[in-house]
Amino acid sequence: MSRQQREHLNAAYRSRPRPVTPPTAEEQRAGFAAALTRPALEDVAVRRTALGGRPALELAPAGTAGPGRLLYLHGGGYLVGSPDTHAGLAGELARRAGLHAVSLDYRLAPEHVFPAAVDDGLAAYRELLATGTDPRTLVLAGDSAGGALALATLLAARAAGLPQPAAVVLFSPWVDLALRGGSLRTKADADRIFTEADLRAYAAHYLGAADPENPLASPLYADLTGLPPLLIQVGANELVLDDAVRLAARAGAADVDVTLEIGGNLPHVFQHHYGRLEEADAALDRAAAFLTAHLGAAVTAVTAVTA
Repeated sequence: MSRQQREHLNAAYRSRPRPVTPPTAEEQRAGFAAALTRPALEDVAVRRTALGGRPALELAPAGTAGPGRLLYLHGGGYLVGSPDTHAGLAGELARRAGLHAVSLDYRLAPEHVFPAAVDDGLAAYRELLATGTDPRTLVLAGDSAGGALALATLLAARAAGLPQPAAVVLFSPWVDLALRGGSLRTKADADRIFTEADLRAYAAHYLGAADPENPLASPLYADLTGLPPLLIQVGANELVLDDAVRLAARAGAADVDVTLEIGGNLPHVFQHHYGRLEEADAALDRAAAFLTAHLGAAVTAVTAVTA
């Protein structure tokens, strides 16, 4: 990232005022949507649908064919965000990987506390399998809280006896709602997006009375044995940097194939700035290559069987 690009991002983040009176959930959602929505590119067809009893967006990049499928779970601290706000990011990953994608509109807190989001993720995953998606041709991705939800969905699927997908990509996953990572302090001045108080407020809204160390709320504390290959990408300027680092260590200890990438001097979910930051485009290219590499042999095998 060039100095000019870095200064532009920092100025944009600093310019967002913090109100004296905390905004309502609806006000936060409207503000988030107004500030951060990026629509899908013109060559990605978007269609509203439903999955697992919840609304969803189908994202179909032009020229995409074959059985490969991506389930995307958006970020937003379980409080804000939607498939619409993340259509650009999910669509861009799908476009680069050559996959059809579906982005789930899971229920948000505080109206729907934990485990509502996990229940929705599992219902969506279960329906994909039940309607003919071979798990060997299915991949998951998510950012921030959506990254944690992708893991929680697979942990719930494992508990339900369902097969795992081919691979998972996580952008800046927020996997420790107990907030014990050292980067909450060491990156406090570097993170221009969040404060520790922000994260504590998001966690409180989502958890309700639940234990923050519940593995489905905080996958960092889960037994990760048997999960598919993981790619974790995180920026060095993040309060949740240590979430990604500790998650990679625990995954490796559980004999999970895991790749951790830390982007120097980059913010939370920097991939959202594709087309503006070279590092974002490069990271999305690597994420797409990771998914297609793990899908390749499986898609070939499934296609051969069904031909």
